[in-house]
Amino acid sequence: MAGTAGTPGTPRVLRAMNDRAALDLLLEHGPLSRTRIGKLTGLSKPTASQLLARLEAAGLVLAGGTTEGSPGPGAQLYEVNPAAAYAAGLDVTPDRVLAAVADVTGRTVGRYELPTPGRRPAAPVVQQVTDALDGAVKAAGLARADVHRLVIGTPGAFDPGTGRLRYASHLPGWHSPTLLDELAAALPMPVEYENDVNLAAVAEQRLGAARGHEDFVLLWNQEGLGAALVLGGRLHRGWTGGAGEVGFLPVPGAPLVRKVSRAGSGGFQELAGSQALPALARELGLSDLPPGPYHEAAAALVARAARTDDPPHRRLLQTYATRLATGLASLVSVLDPELVVLSGTALAAGGETLRDLVRDELEELAASRPRLVVGDVTDHPVLRGALESALATTRDEVFDTSR
Repeated sequence: MAGTAGTPGTPRVLRAMNDRAALDLLLEHGPLSRTRIGKLTGLSKPTASQLLARLEAAGLVLAGGTTEGSPGPGAQLYEVNPAAAYAAGLDVTPDRVLAAVADVTGRTVGRYELPTPGRRPAAPVVQQVTDALDGAVKAAGLARADVHRLVIGTPGAFDPGTGRLRYASHLPGWHSPTLLDELAAALPMPVEYENDVNLAAVAEQRLGAARGHEDFVLLWNQEGLGAALVLGGRLHRGWTGGAGEVGFLPVPGAPLVRKVSRAGSGGFQELAGSQALPALARELGLSDLPPGPYHEAAAALVARAARTDDPPHRRLLQTYATRLATGLASLVSVLDPELVVLSGTALAAGGETLRDLVRDELEELAASRPRLVVGDVTDHPVLRGALESALATTRDEVFDTSR
């Protein structure tokens, strides 16, 4: 073919495209034989053999076991080399930093939790980040330099113009204008920053209830109330990164909150946030409230209400559903999404019972009819989304055989 090396249509680019297709199939299906890879990619046996030899020499695939159950000798199986690259993710809250490392196949190989209680950080943020990362790296039996990329999830968002964290006044120590430069100097790998709810949406889009959906909203209720907006398959972050900060949304049924940046709250947060549920339960005559932090108490209340059929608990769940639908109605009226995913502990605890109540209320309040589902990724979805985000870029770089 005509053209210079590395341009579209050249043998090098075509080989790289075939290589990536084979690697993606191995990630999706697990170990495959040369014949099976050839059938799935449409490549001839000689071309598939050359491809696998090339990927094995590059350290990207390993020859493993053989097929079983057929007459004669089994066929050689190939799989992605898990040690080809590693990526890391951090989930940051005011109470702790949770870190994990995954190999290039997506398997978590190390996890570490660093408690960070108190209004003032006991250690500088840079030290918190490096200590948490090092803990996960050590648990994986690796060194910090083995990590190809790190994604950090926090409440709020770092303003792309100023580099300062916005919409997260409750996260102590993270508001220095030089923080991102300090972290870049302390860490040997590229670092990306993303809103925590956006990362929960990434996890649901790639692994959970939103797979195959290009337009959806994820509503999150845990320590705070927020949303992630996915339009055309991509996260919509907004001009300052604040798209989805729906806790600040003025809504009927809640007093108008002014100076919301200083208050760190808004109408929807005051109406339907986790901190409102214990007070609502007391108003409805429920006195045996669960102990613990408000977001844990809220999740326990919702779970109990979803499985209890007495009038006070039914009223609690119905009132909560109405409050959630009140804010959701504004979102779906503007965005008209295909799907709404309910996530975060206070929403997941209600399961399909709460989902059905919110759906029924939303049908009364909004003209559009999105499908409502409960999120499937329940084991630390923010951390899982951080890992998935870091792995996506890592694979693009490591699996590129055109260079």
